[in-house]
Amino acid sequence: MRAGYVLSIDQGTTGTTVLIFDHDGQVKGRAYSEFTQHYPRPGWVEHDAEEIWQVTLKVIGEALRSARVRATDLHAIGITNQRETTVLWDRATGKPVARAIVWQDRRTARHCDELKARGLEEMIRHRTGLVIDPYFSGTKVKWLLDQVDGLRERAGRGEIAFGTIDCWLIWQLTGGKAHATDYSNASRTLLYNIQELCWDEEILELLDIPKAILPAVRPSACIFGSTDPEMFFGTHGIPVAGVAGDQQAALFGQACHGAGLAKNTYGTGSFVLMNTGTQRVLSKEKLLTTIAWGIGDEPVEYALEGAIFITGAAVQWLRDGLGIIRSASEVEALARSVPDNEGVYFVPALVGLGAPHWDPYARGLLIGITRGTTRGHLVRAVLESMAYQTRDVIEAMQRDSGITLKELRCDGGASVNRLLMQFQADILGVPVEVPRIVETTALGAAYLAGLATGFWSSRVELAEKWQLDNRYTPHLDESGRQRLFRRWHRAVERSQGWALDDEGDAPGVS
Repeated sequence: MRAGYVLSIDQGTTGTTVLIFDHDGQVKGRAYSEFTQHYPRPGWVEHDAEEIWQVTLKVIGEALRSARVRATDLHAIGITNQRETTVLWDRATGKPVARAIVWQDRRTARHCDELKARGLEEMIRHRTGLVIDPYFSGTKVKWLLDQVDGLRERAGRGEIAFGTIDCWLIWQLTGGKAHATDYSNASRTLLYNIQELCWDEEILELLDIPKAILPAVRPSACIFGSTDPEMFFGTHGIPVAGVAGDQQAALFGQACHGAGLAKNTYGTGSFVLMNTGTQRVLSKEKLLTTIAWGIGDEPVEYALEGAIFITGAAVQWLRDGLGIIRSASEVEALARSVPDNEGVYFVPALVGLGAPHWDPYARGLLIGITRGTTRGHLVRAVLESMAYQTRDVIEAMQRDSGITLKELRCDGGASVNRLLMQFQADILGVPVEVPRIVETTALGAAYLAGLATGFWSSRVELAEKWQLDNRYTPHLDESGRQRLFRRWHRAVERSQGWALDDEGDAPGVS
């Protein structure tokens, strides 16, 4: 076995995880810490990018101690991240000029409506692979430049840098020497032409975004820069060599290297991705066409994606918002305390609905409550909503691609919930496979970094490391499956457009 380790930073929406992998792809150490969520207005979600950096440094130190590994033993660093979250910072000081606007944030919904009304949706979809939605970074950047006094002028003079969270961490790790992102993250900004592989001049002009703020775009597996000893434990320069958005990293970590292979990651939201190879497939079903990754000088590869905004975040809401559970570990036992949902459905449109509905004005709905409803039914409805949303996306994906999925590989925190995974197989009607290492997001970033630095030799070697832990086969008959799914769609219809009042205005949206 080759000596040394790869450190992977998995910077998520509610916390940062750092894992250290050996050459066998086994976890040698890990650490995790949450950070503050800011909700200044309904539909607005913000992070303090400086806090994210400080938490990341702390968790790196804890992971190294957990693994009993010295920083000098690290062969490379990989980064995977919450993708569309938008940071603007001062190039001279390295300090954010405002709080980061999180991918879940809906404040630019009205501006997105205006772009659609101007008939721009098809042009933007063709060039970027994305729908016009507040989810993506482009309108967030415009909002910050519009709202922060003097910021657009400073941006035009080259004093301001824009980046998604990966770019922010690369900047910090390298002491400001590298302002760069990778293909997968660039493809989530609404500003990047995924066919021509360049920032799109016409869209930049449309949103009045100066090109001077944009990072360089590089392959997902390449050396972005080396750590600055002053920033990173006083060590020699360690290559920052693998970068991918969290869902593309999970696709890579699940060894879905060939066209037609698909995975679902259950995190704060859930994200179904199918590899379509070197051919981009433009969706007719309101799915996203995204860059999966670029490996060195090889042609980029694409994926179809269905983005589900709220899955694991609904469990966090049960804990922090409603206070009906103390920790996420209680969820499975509570859901098992009832034999079925007894007609209770939960639509988790807490920040609108993502694919395939794309309704920023939908809001959360709990329906079917009776005097006999218990918190067990509510928790079960929350779990089942994750599986229903996944089926919505997969059915759209199959119509777009012409490929019928034979199995679905699942990962992320909720994939350890056996009740959920069995229900996911039941409602899909196909087997669900969960690997031995469920932190495939961090693993994918580590694999990309290791490929770029020669720690691992090839994708073939990496695919051989994938190991099955559990396989769930469907138990529900077809009539039962369809009956449950029909009622889910009735609930979804009732949740849509709720944030629009009688005059068509959306409270809390500007």
